[in-house]
Amino acid sequence: MTSRPVPFSEPPWLCGIPSPYYTQSHRTFQKKCRAFVEENLLKHAMDWEREETVPEHVFEVFSKAHMLIPSLPAPLPVERLKSLGIHDILGVKVEEWDAFHGLIAGDEMLRSGLAGPPGSLTTGIAFGVPPILKFGSKELQDKFLPDLLTGRKRACIAITEPDAGSDVANIQTTATKSADGKHYIVSGTKKWITNGIWSDVAAMAVRTGGPGAGGLSMLVVPLKGYPGVSMRRLKVAGQISAGTTYIELDEVKVPLENIIGKEGEGMRYIMTNFNHERLTIAIGATRQARVALSAAFAYCLKREAFGKTLMEQPVVRHRLAKCGAQLEAQWAWVEQFVYAMTKMSKEEADIELGGLTAAAKAQAAMVLNECSQCAVLLFGGNGYTRSGQGEIAERIYREVPGNRIPGGSEDVMLDLMIRQLVKVYQRGAGVERPKGSSKL
Repeated sequence: MTSRPVPFSEPPWLCGIPSPYYTQSHRTFQKKCRAFVEENLLKHAMDWEREETVPEHVFEVFSKAHMLIPSLPAPLPVERLKSLGIHDILGVKVEEWDAFHGLIAGDEMLRSGLAGPPGSLTTGIAFGVPPILKFGSKELQDKFLPDLLTGRKRACIAITEPDAGSDVANIQTTATKSADGKHYIVSGTKKWITNGIWSDVAAMAVRTGGPGAGGLSMLVVPLKGYPGVSMRRLKVAGQISAGTTYIELDEVKVPLENIIGKEGEGMRYIMTNFNHERLTIAIGATRQARVALSAAFAYCLKREAFGKTLMEQPVVRHRLAKCGAQLEAQWAWVEQFVYAMTKMSKEEADIELGGLTAAAKAQAAMVLNECSQCAVLLFGGNGYTRSGQGEIAERIYREVPGNRIPGGSEDVMLDLMIRQLVKVYQRGAGVERPKGSSKL
């Protein structure tokens, strides 16, 4: 007899519930992915998070197994990968890889409930490499992608600044051309940059023109050990082992050919990159919610109070039911998004799914907040303690802001959803904006 998983600990398709989304390829990959991640990440994740760093050899293990590649948006850059000797990922041919394989990988990586250890491995390739892949010239790609895709070097995405978070158009880091016209001279600061401390390069947002979005560009900026670059780790509440970094740039000379795409197009590149980032956050947050809620569920079956188990208390069952309903609804929404991505071109998805992806990211973080808060309350004092049987609930609860803020803060994301829906509706319905109305 096959043992059943703890309720809410696994998505329905892994609990025997029929699903239209998953093929045999997906199911085979899931089993191999779980075995690999459990062996090389999960059983050490809590210790590494306590120690605040994932050992470098772990990155090498994932690189050699091509298990950093799943963090890229699907479809994969097949010819580029094959030219580097990367033909499959745990048996799935790169040309057969789709967004559901990526969903599975993202979900499995977070099964420890901790975002720091997997984030230390995958954030750079997930968000720092796609702008180069999508918008970089062939020369730029040839210069950087071989090392980044094979793990010989590491990258990060560097957008946020001390005074420019969700307000990306307010970025102040400047990139001015040198007198000889061969370099950009980059000066400014970047803050809360995940993986920055270990990164050789950053896909960085800089100001090459005037104020506002039209003055932004993206550059590949050398980091580790490069003249004019200073980096230090920031002390943050959660996801500690992911290496959140403060970067100072003092007249850093960057070759002119390191421009990603065209000058002045940076805002567009950043926005399209955000769609992948926000969906990735939504996938991870949903799995973290699972870990927290299922841990609380199991605890309530054995913990006794007032002469009976917590699970026998109606108020406890009510809390679990409310959170469980939100969790499974959120997962269904994530699956629907991923399905849409398999049927749309990247250009279509950028237009049609941008606002909805922002909302899905915000909603996932809100669900995580509800589930982790529920877990802490049901664990009681154990859920408020950084050790023992409630430690996982306490740690996940501290990581909630790390999902609600990065990739665009919650309120900004919800507003973005409505503004984009208004634009798409008015454009499709031929509705003209009233004269004198504010620009959405």
